Amino acid sequence: MQLTHLNTRGEANMVDVGDKHETRREAVASGRVLMQPETLKLLSDGELPKGDVIATARIAGIQAAKRTHELIPLCHSLALSKVSIEFDIDPAQGCVHVTALCRLNGRTGVEMEALTAVSVACLTLYDMCKAVDKDMCIDAVQLESKRGGVRGDYQRSARPQAPIVTGEGTAGEVTLGERCASPCVRVKFLAELRERVGVSDTVLDLDQVPSRDIAGLKAALSQRDTRFSMLTDQRTLCAINQVMANDSARITDEDEVAFFPPVTGG
Repeated sequence: MQLTHLNTRGEANMVDVGDKHETRREAVASGRVLMQPETLKLLSDGELPKGDVIATARIAGIQAAKRTHELIPLCHSLALSKVSIEFDIDPAQGCVHVTALCRLNGRTGVEMEALTAVSVACLTLYDMCKAVDKDMCIDAVQLESKRGGVRGDYQRSARPQAPIVTGEGTAGEVTLGERCASPCVRVKFLAELRERVGVSDTVLDLDQVPSRDIAGLKAALSQRDTRFSMLTDQRTLCAINQVMANDSARITDEDEVAFFPPVTGG
């Protein structure tokens, strides 16, 4: 497959769409802003100090879509016929889901306009809320679907299950866990910790976690069973989805958290 934004000499090149037929084009993109439960409640209740956060983020996203060609060098200036931004406050996952739709009748697609709209709407949410929560995280910005054009329609398929290292079986064995019916986090206890707590893994509903971070997870586990109080030992290590993490690291639905003792070597 050839990259259309490079010419025969490998130089950046704006695609000539003059010979294409005008068709109805549409694209939907999404993203989310993870934040603390307290911040989410302030947002939902309209009590943040900067005023109407959702309305401001919606206007910012619409404006960004219309000016995408000024931000992304090789994008065309498009006469968009429709831009809409929707927000879904999700306490279960501790985030605000943002969805943007862009539409026109034209010669080129509007995927970049939809992605730009979502990105700037998420950035505006962050800006409007950062006075009370600087630990917010913007992630999962992605194209969901597109319609029209010679390459046909596109629909993002469901994400495959991520492999979960169970710590059981032969060395290097990887198994897949079942999906949770409700928002949850999977917890693994490896090596010596597995023997000390008496279990190799457990699942915890996120609703039971007082704060969506490792510190909150430790507190919820300790409340469930006093054996888990040993996790507060500063020497105990932790990883989220196989990436080292500390107590302030955020956790989200379907994360795998592993606790294990310090690794030593000779």
